[in-house]
Order: sequence, then structure tokens, then C-alpha cells
Amino acid sequence: MLKKIFLPTIFLILIYGFWVSPDFKEIAAGVSVFLFGMLSLEEGFKAFTGGALEKLLRKTTDKLWKSVAFGVVSTTVMQSSSLVSVITISFLSAGLIGLAAGIGIIFGANLGTTTGAWLVAGFGLKVKISAYAMPMLVFGIILIFQKAKSLKGIGYILAGLGFLFLGIHYMKEGFEAFKDSINLAEYAVSGYGGVFLFATIGILSTVVMQSSHATLVLTITALAAGQITYENALGLAIGANVGTTITAIIGSMSANEQGKRLAGAHLIFNMTTGLIAIAFIFQLMGIVDRVSAGVGIAADDYTLKLAVFHTIFNLIGVSVMLPFTNPMVNFLESYIKAKPVDISEPRYLDDSALDFPDTAVEALRKETLHAFDNSVDIITRGLGFPREAISPDTDLEAYLKAQKKPLTCNIDDSYRRKVKTLYNAIIAFVSKASFTWEMDQSEALHWFRNATRDMVQALKDIKHMQDNMQRYLVSENEDIRAEYNAMRLEIGLTLQELEKIREYDDPEHAATTLQALKLSLHDTDTEFNDVSVRMISKGSITPEMGTSLMNDSAYTHDVIRNLIEVGETIFVARAQDVSEEQRKILLGEDEMSDNLDEVI
Repeated sequence: MLKKIFLPTIFLILIYGFWVSPDFKEIAAGVSVFLFGMLSLEEGFKAFTGGALEKLLRKTTDKLWKSVAFGVVSTTVMQSSSLVSVITISFLSAGLIGLAAGIGIIFGANLGTTTGAWLVAGFGLKVKISAYAMPMLVFGIILIFQKAKSLKGIGYILAGLGFLFLGIHYMKEGFEAFKDSINLAEYAVSGYGGVFLFATIGILSTVVMQSSHATLVLTITALAAGQITYENALGLAIGANVGTTITAIIGSMSANEQGKRLAGAHLIFNMTTGLIAIAFIFQLMGIVDRVSAGVGIAADDYTLKLAVFHTIFNLIGVSVMLPFTNPMVNFLESYIKAKPVDISEPRYLDDSALDFPDTAVEALRKETLHAFDNSVDIITRGLGFPREAISPDTDLEAYLKAQKKPLTCNIDDSYRRKVKTLYNAIIAFVSKASFTWEMDQSEALHWFRNATRDMVQALKDIKHMQDNMQRYLVSENEDIRAEYNAMRLEIGLTLQELEKIREYDDPEHAATTLQALKLSLHDTDTEFNDVSVRMISKGSITPEMGTSLMNDSAYTHDVIRNLIEVGETIFVARAQDVSEEQRKILLGEDEMSDNLDEVI
């Protein structure tokens, strides 16, 4: 209902403004051009997030101060705390970083966004930047039409900067002309009443434009033209800081609980910072005067003093909130809990990750591992023993010999509750992204999709084995009982090896172990068939038992083969430091096929 009212109201206000004053058109056009420039700039930087940003992130978020520094630098470069917030939510949802690191990035982003005020106040208003805008737009548009991703990205960045400069120029010119007909400074409100009023206006402006940067630029250009007072401009700056949390909240709507927690942290930080700034605004104004005088800023240069104020109150906010990062994490984790569900839901596949190739690959790897864990639980119970029996320190052979009665498991129901939703989500995620990226990321996506298919195929084969297994494991015929226990043992030992490989730090070691498992698989299958033939010929088992044994030994072979292929993808093929030669040995043409067979 609010959405239906909101947009028409904005249009009516704009139409009335255009009718009242032609100068208002120039200001509104300036804001629109500026916002379009920000969108272009964001699009340009996204072209360069196909690995570099994600790799940098992994190296710069292991400590809280590094996370803050990452937030400062990335926001300074991209000039958009909103974009950094949305990127951070996607990293967090994909499991690339923890909540504390994400909160650190948000703290840093708030500091980084202050550089925008300095650039506009110190450069944008003192130089005729429209002269720089035109060549940037010309070269930028030419590059946008190029096929190369990097050139296209540079084109969007140049065009974005050109539109930003042009937007600032139009806003500045509009306010200069506007004061000849209407002096908005006459409507100034002093004292705390004015601070609260203009902070509210700042929040609303930022919500409408979805950019605190645009609100700040609008404030600085109006202040430079004398259309608002310095005191009221400070209120607008505070409101812009609080209003920018709306973008993070909107970005977290489709995210998992981690993304929602980060949006909550963003809201807490900016609200607290805003309240501190409002409560001590007159004391802060005194500090700004002293700092400005110390660095040579003129007493009446209110645009630069606004930039000083914006920096100081964000610094205070970070200084106050940084020691409370861990308590904030504990509070948010206890307040925003994951919903307990009987059906496993995707944990890492957030649509926002699709904009960042390496982030999407890592999210898919983690989701594939999630599906693998659930599949292993079903496979072990389908074989009649618990997951704990395949832990590396368990003697599985002794455990199976000592087991009096195998466990039972409804594989169809377990698959529906624990794997099917994840499988569908993985297929959907890959289908959205596979045709838009560089070959290396696209190939990795197909590997993980195929790995999930192999897991489902293994579950299907275990289901086929289950009836005979449950019947013959309690048979009075010791020979058939021993053979079915041997099949259980072979699959269980493979799972046990995969559990060990999972902990390896060296992917080369993992690759070698998996290759050895592959080589032994053929011998195991041949041995099962030879034993079956000998037992039938000796009369140890009936022909019916022998047929079941041969069929189930084939299923055992397929289960083990599929599990090894899953292990290759999850634990080896995606590793960056595994040698290309080892990768080629492990990954044959069938693993790289794009065909998706229907299984369960």
C-alpha cells in the first residue's frame, strides 16, 4: 500500500516544483544525473570484482582492524557505502566472512564515505568540473560499447564520473539561480528543533534517492549557494548517515539470517552515531572550528567545515562502537536466529552473490558441501550405521562386525527433506549465472552442479541396494551376510577417506589419495563379481542370492565412483593451488560435461 502511494506522491511533488520554478528543474535534473552517475560507477566497479576483490577480502578480514581498513579503502575507491554494504551482505551470506568482519567493513564504509564530502567541498565546488565531465562521458560511452569486459568496466567508471561531475554542476548552478527567486535560508530553524527537523529531512531524502552520497552533495551545493544555514546542513548530514541504512536493510531482505544480522548492525551503528552527533552537536561544532582553524580552513568556508564535521562524527561513532563489536555479534545472533525447519534450506545461495563471480563460486562450493554432508548422513543410515561410524578414528570393520542390528532409514523421505531442496536451489543458481561470466568461473559452477548430481545418483543407488541389504544382513546364510557387510565396508571406508581428505591442507595430497581410491575401485568390483561366481558354483549361496549380489556390487561400484568424483570437485578441483597436471588427471571429459541427467 505504501509503495503505491509513495511513487505518485514523489511525482506530484516534482511536477509542482517544476511548475513553481524552472530553476528547480535544474536542481532535480542535477540530482538525477548524479544518481545515474553513481549507478554507472557501481556497474563499472562490478566488472572488476571477478576475483580481485574477493581475494583481497579473504586476506584483509582476519582481524577487526583490517576489516575496518577494507571498508574505508573500498568505499573511498568506489564512492558508494551502499554498494560496499550490499557487497558485504553477499560475502557474509556466502560464508566468505564472519559477522564480526562484516561489521568491521560497515564501520570502515562509514568512514570511507566521508571522503566524498571532502572531494565535493574541496574540489567540486571550486573548479569548473563540467569541463572535465564532457571528455569523460565521450571516452566512457565509447568504451562501454566495447566487447572486452575490462574496457566496458572502465567505460562505465569514466561515464559514471562524468555524470557525477555533471550532476554536481547542475545542482550548483540550480541553487545559484534559485536564490534569485526564493531564498530557502529564510526557512532556517535554529537550535535542537532545527537539528531534528533537518536530520529527518536528510533521512527522507536518502531513503528516496537511496544514496547518502547524493544527499550530502545536494546539501553541500545548497550550503555553498547560501540556500541553507550551516547548522541545518549539519542536521542534513546526520540524517543522510542514518538514512543510508535503508539500502542495507533492503539488500538484506533476500539474504539469509547472517545478511539480516549485518543490516541490523548497520542500523545500530548509524542510529547510535546519529544520536551522539545530535546530542553533542554544539560541542562538535566547537571542535570543528578548532580543527578547521588548525588546518587552515577559513572560518566562513562552511562547505569544508561540513566535511570536517562529517568526518569527526563518523570517527567518534567508530571509536565508540568498535569495542562493542563482539557484544553486538552476540546480541544479533541471539535476536535474529535461523528458523528451525524440518526441511534443509540453502544456507549460502543468495542472489546478490551472482554479481561477484568468485563470491558465487565460493557460495556454491559451501552449498554443495552442505548437500554433501546431508547426503552422507542419508547414505550411512541407508547402509545401516550412523554417521559417527565413518569418523577417521573409528575402526569401521570392527564396528560392523559388532553391530547386532542394522539401522533403518527411509531414503525417499530423507532425500525429500535433506537434499532435494538444496539440489533444486543449486540447479537454479547455476542456471541464473552460467552464461554471464568468464570461462573459469562458469566451469567451476558446472563442476559443483555435477557434483550435486553425483550425490543424488549415489543416493539412488543406495536406495536400490537397501531392500536386499536389509534382508541379507539378517540372513542365516553367513556367506551372503559377509558379502553384504563387505559392500557396506567398502562404501564406508570410502566415506571415511573423504572425511580425512576434507581436513588436508595440501590439495596435491588430496588429489593423490583420490587417485589411489580410483585405481583400487576397478579391482574391488572385479573381486566382488569373482566371489559371487565362485559362491554360486560351490552352492554357498543360491542363484537368486548371487544375482542380487552381482546387481548390488554394481551399485556399490557406482556409489563409490560417484563419491570419489564428488570429493574431486569439492576438495581438489576448486583449489587454486592444485597443479594443472593433477587437475587434468582427476577431471575427465565426463566431469566437465554440461549434460544434466534426471535422477531421483
